[in-house]
Order: sequence, then structure tokens, then C-alpha cells
Amino acid sequence: MPVHKVEGGYKWGKTGKVYKTKAEAEKQGKAIYASGYASGGLYANIHAKKARIAAGSKEKMRKPNTKGAPTAAAFKAAAKTVKRKKT
Repeated sequence: MPVHKVEGGYKWGKTGKVYKTKAEAEKQGKAIYASGYASGGLYANIHAKKARIAAGSKEKMRKPNTKGAPTAAAFKAAAKTVKRKKT
């Protein structure tokens, strides 16, 4: 996703934090792609975001029932695709 000029600065993607400089927004975009953006599904994206937060990206996890947060239906759909270990 490209960096967009918005009111107050620059944003990578459609939603998320507004950065003061274009370079900061591009840096965030590179970090997102490096951590496996859009591959692996819901739990992989959650894990990747937690890793970015731990690395100091200044992002925050969304609270349940807020705009953009995964819904209960999304978690149920992800549970259907889990690969179970054979015993």
C-alpha cells in the first residue's frame, strides 16, 4: 500500500496512525511487509503486529468491539481453518 498525504501528515494504508513525515510512514510500511503483511491469516497478522509493537513501532492493539478490530465471527472463521496435530 502506498503512503498517502492526509490532514496532519502522512499515513500508510487506509487506516492507522498519522506520521509527521513521509519517511516515517514509509518506514512503517516496510516493517509491515517485512513481518509478513497479508499472509497467513488472522492469527499470523495478530502475531506479526505484536512483534512490530515489541520492536518499537508505537502501534497499539485494537480493543474488542472497536472499528477495525477482528470480530467474533472472524475468530470463528479462523478457527475453522486451523491445522490440528494428528495424534
